[in-house]
Amino acid sequence: MVAALHEETGLPSNDDHRREAVVPLLEGAPHGAIWLIGPRRAPVGYICISFGWSIEFGGLEGRIIEVFVRQAVRGRGMGTEAVYEIAKALKQGGVTALHLQVAPEDERNRRLFARAHFVERTDELLMTLPL
Repeated sequence: MVAALHEETGLPSNDDHRREAVVPLLEGAPHGAIWLIGPRRAPVGYICISFGWSIEFGGLEGRIIEVFVRQAVRGRGMGTEAVYEIAKALKQGGVTALHLQVAPEDERNRRLFARAHFVERTDELLMTLPL
């Protein structure tokens, strides 16, 4: 599913890169987690979240890194429901905020996350320094 998302969105990736990125999370690394969407034996998607510390929000924060739902089942509310349930569990676990980045032109995902009660922040611009 990770390969499918990367291909669909045009992210450069290969099997080795994906394995190095995903396996530590599946093995319990404290820096993030991956949740499957749907039945364990036949998942229809996944959500990956990384964790960090926020002075602004007063503690542990999460950032949704990737969300993928197979095309055949998109539009049925499974992604929204999964984000909602994961957010509830994270809050119970002490996470103080959950962030994500959505491209301004990506109306579908902007609507999805608005339905899950995410608020657009226009006071920030994400900047990245690849290392």
